[in-house]
Amino acid sequence: MAREEMHRKKCRRYNFPGHAHELTFCCYRNRAFLSKERTCQYLVDAVQMARKKHDFDLWAYVFMPEHVHILICPRRQDYSISQILLSIKQSVSRKAIIYLRKHNPRGLRSLATGQKHTPYRFWQSGGGYDRNISSPNTLTSAVRYIHNNPVRRELVDSAGQWYYSSARDWEGKVSGPVLIDFDSFPTV
Repeated sequence: MAREEMHRKKCRRYNFPGHAHELTFCCYRNRAFLSKERTCQYLVDAVQMARKKHDFDLWAYVFMPEHVHILICPRRQDYSISQILLSIKQSVSRKAIIYLRKHNPRGLRSLATGQKHTPYRFWQSGGGYDRNISSPNTLTSAVRYIHNNPVRRELVDSAGQWYYSSARDWEGKVSGPVLIDFDSFPTV
């Protein structure tokens, strides 16, 4: 059994109507695949397409070089966080692999898994992190936590300086690459 398969983590998902979900998922082997503007744009496009397909509100996000945090709230009574994540992650993976095959075949090595059934992987296998949130106070704390990721890592001095983040939207300055659904965010 491959080492990666032996340590696969399980993530339980609870699809409760009215709950928000704080989601975190990582690039394969924590590599900085999102340090390229091109791959971040793939992710922007994927979030926007998944948002339309699965009908959810986006309240906060940050794309770090090797992982992503998003805070969403599905609008439908019947939804699947697993399907939402699949829509986002699969689209990015496909576009990245197609790009590398065409423009940088040697770059595919960083995505190589050594497995026959899944030869390349953009995202780390497994469920990532999923936390249900229903309290407005906890939602506000989650937004702050998400936005402060680049500051904690000392990549910027203030959260609003990080381009691939909703921090600037929340500061009321400018809109980031993905629009935030402020109108549906619960107030304390």
